[in-house]
Amino acid sequence: MEGRPRGRLRVHLGVAPGAGTTYAMVSEARRARDRGEDVVVGIVETHGRAATARLLDGLEVLPRRTVPYQGTTFTELNPDAVIERAPALVLIDELAHTNVPGSRHAKRWQDVTAILDAGIDVVSTVGVQHLASLNDAVERITGVRQGETVPDEVVRRAERIELIDLPPAAQLRRPAHGDQVDPAPAEDFHPGDLTALRELARRWLADDDRRGLDRAGGPDGGRPDGGRLGLPGARSGEARERVVVALTGGPEGDTLVRRAARIAARGKNVDLLAVHVTNADGPPGGDPATLVRQRALVETLGGTYHQVVGDDVPRALLEFARGVRATQLVLGASRRRWPFARGVGATTSALSGTIDVHIVPHEATGMGRRLTRPGAALTRTRRLSGWALALLGMPLLAAVLVPLGLSLPSELLLFLLLVVAAAMAGGMWPALTAAVFAFGLLNWFFTPPVRTLIVARPENVLALVIFVLVAVMVSTVVDLAARRSREAARSRADAEVLSTLAGHVLRGESALPSLLARTRETFGLSAVTLLERSDDPGEWRVVATSGGMPATSPGSADTDVAVDDRLVLAARGRPLEANERKVLEAFGAQAAVALRQQRLREVADRAGPLAEVDRMRTALLAAVGHDLRTPLASARAAVESLRSTDVTWTEADRGELLATADESLIKLNRLVSNLLDMSRLQAGALGVRLEPVAIEDVLPHAVDDLGPLRDRLEVDIPPGLPEISADPALLERVLVNLITNAVRHSPGGEPVRLTAGSDDGDVHIRVIDRGPGIPAEAHERVFLPFQRLGDRDNHAGVGLGLALSRGLTEAMGGTLTPRDTPGGGLTMTISLRRAS
Repeated sequence: MEGRPRGRLRVHLGVAPGAGTTYAMVSEARRARDRGEDVVVGIVETHGRAATARLLDGLEVLPRRTVPYQGTTFTELNPDAVIERAPALVLIDELAHTNVPGSRHAKRWQDVTAILDAGIDVVSTVGVQHLASLNDAVERITGVRQGETVPDEVVRRAERIELIDLPPAAQLRRPAHGDQVDPAPAEDFHPGDLTALRELARRWLADDDRRGLDRAGGPDGGRPDGGRLGLPGARSGEARERVVVALTGGPEGDTLVRRAARIAARGKNVDLLAVHVTNADGPPGGDPATLVRQRALVETLGGTYHQVVGDDVPRALLEFARGVRATQLVLGASRRRWPFARGVGATTSALSGTIDVHIVPHEATGMGRRLTRPGAALTRTRRLSGWALALLGMPLLAAVLVPLGLSLPSELLLFLLLVVAAAMAGGMWPALTAAVFAFGLLNWFFTPPVRTLIVARPENVLALVIFVLVAVMVSTVVDLAARRSREAARSRADAEVLSTLAGHVLRGESALPSLLARTRETFGLSAVTLLERSDDPGEWRVVATSGGMPATSPGSADTDVAVDDRLVLAARGRPLEANERKVLEAFGAQAAVALRQQRLREVADRAGPLAEVDRMRTALLAAVGHDLRTPLASARAAVESLRSTDVTWTEADRGELLATADESLIKLNRLVSNLLDMSRLQAGALGVRLEPVAIEDVLPHAVDDLGPLRDRLEVDIPPGLPEISADPALLERVLVNLITNAVRHSPGGEPVRLTAGSDDGDVHIRVIDRGPGIPAEAHERVFLPFQRLGDRDNHAGVGLGLALSRGLTEAMGGTLTPRDTPGGGLTMTISLRRAS
């Protein structure tokens, strides 16, 4: 589709399922066909509606693509068939549709983008429930989450968006009247739901209209009096708003991101930024998998994702927001109840200053954070040691202390020391058990009256109670410190691994193999393999592997993590723990990035030579017209003058006209020969026959080919010069091109000198001119095809002479190098081997 402008997109936006978008789209297509436009049907889903099917009668329907998947055959839009057919307009239903795995693109809107890029206009349909930014709002209205969405920006880029709107009562009556609409709305939605969806669609479309008006510089869009903001002296686009949404890694993040995206969509040139605050004194908060998914959602909606570290979450959020000059900050309502302190939202609002803070309620508001069972912070050996100290150490200590008769405070301190030792060795539960056991032993053996549970003195009761409380607190602190230390060590190790991981992705062409090798070493695995789903159902293809025998499918691996719909990272050697899987997921995501980079490099490597060929072809077409037209015009004018009967030419005039025609045809022949030889050089098809050649034998033929330019050549060839190994015809061509180029750039009256000399192994032929010369940094550029002394416009001629001369010289095993002529000018030196 070269030279064809990008196609235009028109979208029919339905206020609810079954609003009649497909019917409206096909009706528009029939009107376009009646106007004489070339219209085809790419894909239209009638869902059994007879009226819609009747509208398709008479329209050309392109064949769909058949895709086998999991033992079933599906049909999808065939974008290649659409592009090959190249109609003026194509109908493509259900813009948000997800294609079956194995299709050219994952989403139908990506197919539409490729078709638009091919210069084909597209009419499509989408329901308001499928717009990505409205997904959560639609779920709150209908109670149903739509799995298929389309980025808002794809729809907003449409040239025209037509709202297909019906009052709820009319829409609910249509199935009963046998109309073309699917009866799903009447069964699934109440009139109130349809009214809310209708209002949601209208608001979204109104926001889109206003954004389009702002982009077009509509009313007040560029007025110096401040436009719609009413600010004195403000100009459109002078300030750029930014909306920041705070993510915790909880399930409410999706709702917050979409709300922030809708807020950003209402303004002009508004950026969306998502930020997650990680505690500085512990492992990252939030579910990493949830954060990865929410990051993808942010990027789908046109935003960017950021992560900051801070002890104080509200202050960290506000520092980030002020650092990016944010104007609005979106937070979720706190999931915890704070009876004696303000939550993060309230604190942030109080400290926000000029930043507008939006507190968004969600389903988890006030429910508290879900407590997760902490993983074992201590090894099994240490836990056994702690229980041994608690269950065996306490009786042994009591047996040792009974005969010693120490004071009660000393005995309390010794038992407390053993409780602390149990906490350090085995954690909280052995320490708590030891504290209760110690309380009983102290009461029975060491608190008067002994061997009873009665305590005679009140201060001893207080001492025992304080002992238990101190033992519990100390054991809790020691256990928490041990867990935090272990978690911090693991987080530090994960951070080092991920830092190394990022470096591997950014380095070199072997990023993917190196990354898989690093993964295998990090987790102590025998093999790590990146698998890609094949187009055949149930089949997998090994993209890259490191280590021993690779896993050929996810089922044959000890551990596998899904990277996306088509890629799986499979590990063999041992099953990985849950926390190790999280890091492996990060490796998988980076492996997908490395694979994309590798494939993009391969595409670029394949495209590079094609681009160079295209560049040379374009330059040739732009330049060859001049060089061909000039000698052709001169020869034609001379021949037409000679054939004319209106003028009587003298013999001198006839001779001059014949000489002009002869010179022009010689020049034309030289140009065509250069073009042919250059094409042979590039194709590697130039025949070279080396033989011993004397320069004195080649030079006369080259001088004869110069025509009138021979008068400006001075030749200085010393006698006794050794023969060279060369192809006489090619050497003649090189000399003619170099001498012609030198004469062309020499001032009038300045001769061009041709000299020769030899050293131990080579003979050097020099063509010396006194022209303007060229800068040293441009010495190599003059040998590019279609280059004339740095002028790349190609209107002064093809400029193949020097490029062809170097190519022919190198084909004979020699070199052609430029040097500055002392006193000004350029010297071209041909170096060829002596004949053996």
